Amino acid sequence: MATTAHHRDADLLAPRTEVARDPPLRSELLTAIRYTLVTTVLLGIVYPLLITGLAQLTMRRKADGQLIVRDGQVVGSAILAQDFTSPRYFHERPSAAGNGYDATNSGGSNLAQSNRQLETRIEGDVAAWHKQDPGARGPVPIGLVTTSASGLDPDISPEGAFYQVPMVAAARHLPEAAVRALVQSHIQGRQLGFLGEPRVNVLELNLALDALQGGASAH
Repeated sequence: MATTAHHRDADLLAPRTEVARDPPLRSELLTAIRYTLVTTVLLGIVYPLLITGLAQLTMRRKADGQLIVRDGQVVGSAILAQDFTSPRYFHERPSAAGNGYDATNSGGSNLAQSNRQLETRIEGDVAAWHKQDPGARGPVPIGLVTTSASGLDPDISPEGAFYQVPMVAAARHLPEAAVRALVQSHIQGRQLGFLGEPRVNVLELNLALDALQGGASAH
């Protein structure tokens, strides 16, 4: 018994001569290829198709870009700003996206508040508003002379919309009260009652303005 136990202990203490070998490179390569193919199919094909299908079933208008159609023609999107320059229409916020309102080059100016270039541009925009809209009352709302982070914000504040009422009313020969009431009816509240700020979608407001006079769709 003692001899047997001695041999067993000696076997346990003896150095092992077998060395574990790494898997061959070919095996590693095949595993990587299989993993790449599986993840490509799942994340590059199946997942996008699944999400696209769910979006089309549950929120088709949003999934398609919230396009606005008038008389069979797409006139814009409810989530993208446009460059309105005529005094007959309400204006969007300034845009630093590309050359302005470029949906393929969204972005802001990234200029600090202390940057003189930003101050000069704002001063110029304020002067342009006073020149275009001499009948406006009070100072120009800050939202009408500052760009959004995306440069494509489709909304302005109610204050920014009401500020433009005299200009639009005079250009269209409409009573200010009628234009003001139109703005009031297009004010959207905070999302879920507490997210964001009240806002007015400029394109939708301008389309309603055209409808009020029976004119052509805004562009």
